[in-house]
Amino acid sequence: MRKSLDHALSTGIPGLDEVLLGGLVPHATYLVEGDPGAGKTTLGLQFLLEGVRLGEPVLHITLSESEAELKGSAASHGWSLDGITIFELLNADEQAGAQGEYTMFHSSEVELGESTRRITEVVERTGAKRIVVDSIADMRMAAQNPLWFRRQLLELKRFFTAHGCTVLLLEEKPDSQTRTIAEGVLLLEQVPAEFGGHRRRLRFLKVRRKQYLGGYHDFAILTGGLKVFPRLIAREQHETFLSAEVTSGIPELDALTGGGLPRGSSTLILGPSGVGKSTISSRYLFSFIEEGGKAAVFLFDESNENFLTRARGLGMDFAPHLQSGALRLQQVDPGELSPGEFADTVIQMVNGGVRMVVLDSLGGYIYAMPSEQFLMLHMHELLMALANRGVTTLMINTQHGLLGSQVQSDVDLSYLSDAILLLRYFEALGEVRQAISMVKKRTGLHERTIRELKFEGGQIRIGEPLRQFQGVLTGTPALTGPAAPDVKSDEKR
Repeated sequence: MRKSLDHALSTGIPGLDEVLLGGLVPHATYLVEGDPGAGKTTLGLQFLLEGVRLGEPVLHITLSESEAELKGSAASHGWSLDGITIFELLNADEQAGAQGEYTMFHSSEVELGESTRRITEVVERTGAKRIVVDSIADMRMAAQNPLWFRRQLLELKRFFTAHGCTVLLLEEKPDSQTRTIAEGVLLLEQVPAEFGGHRRRLRFLKVRRKQYLGGYHDFAILTGGLKVFPRLIAREQHETFLSAEVTSGIPELDALTGGGLPRGSSTLILGPSGVGKSTISSRYLFSFIEEGGKAAVFLFDESNENFLTRARGLGMDFAPHLQSGALRLQQVDPGELSPGEFADTVIQMVNGGVRMVVLDSLGGYIYAMPSEQFLMLHMHELLMALANRGVTTLMINTQHGLLGSQVQSDVDLSYLSDAILLLRYFEALGEVRQAISMVKKRTGLHERTIRELKFEGGQIRIGEPLRQFQGVLTGTPALTGPAAPDVKSDEKR
């Protein structure tokens, strides 16, 4: 477990302090890099607004935007910049030039030295403890001489440290000289997607004198500022829970699964389109909530209304549970999602008491984030984290094809799943029928039989084992005994 820093300085950005294991080292200078539109200015303003909230004097030194432009950007997030001192360095230099002092046409050394002097003056006058300089690229252009620019930057850094300031230097293009001077370097990236919105991510290249969560972390710019979704690490998600079986409320199905699905396990429900995968998962979901549990469903392939209507037609009315908060139903918008944001949403629901999660479906999850690399690693961490918290996960995976060897999947998560329920169509006596079997259960015994599955009369019916057929799972069975029996269970589930 990583150790958090005592007396860390909060950034005021949701999720970023978690990446920093508490916040920034105070009285240090940090470099924030990123292309235009990556979110540097927004991040800087949030950092200063947190200082205002804490009663600290704060200062925004701008070289690239006017005060009016800054206030316009803040207004788009619903912010007021009251309490933030805004110092327009370029305007101050131009006014000094009009009075016969140095202008932009003087030598670079004189010009940059004058800018440095004006920065130190305003810091001393305001007593600022949080400072944002936006951006130092303008100072570098004015300097022209890299050596002189480095000297002035070092002088400013020593001044800031001596006056107890925590400073963010905003920069567009990375520069090795600036990176070596700064105590921390934060890189903001905006990754274009072939479809949908931008994918944004950040990572710390270095942070001196403290530990932090390395690697890339997804983030979004929302109304209200940046929100960071720290990379999920399964081993850091722990919760003590009692072992128990999650049952469906259908005796035949529970017998098939060896008494139910273990709490804290992940179950993959496989089968072709329309065979009943979502309905079976809904049955487990409904039984779990009826017994007092809280659950969440993430729909990638259908609307909330279709889900509720289909369940209601089979005697499962989720509407009261939605109203009570026992069920959280979220339709995922494809093209507007990052893996980090999705994982964060799931974990926040678990923090709120959810102990069953249904993903419908894995194919929709893949298609919603087609340009993301290492998507299965994200899913691996999420499933392990949920297992460590005692959350039962049901994953639906639609296979292409209806019968025979043509049935196959776009994604294979069978190696991660603790249990697998397999649903199949088969042809018998001139009819297309459905069958269900359990082919894997890591934590105990289960039936090796194949049972017939029917949805009729507003009921889910599980029949006796299909012992008269050979080859049901292939989709091309052969009749080896008398005519197959009808489903016997008439009890409404």
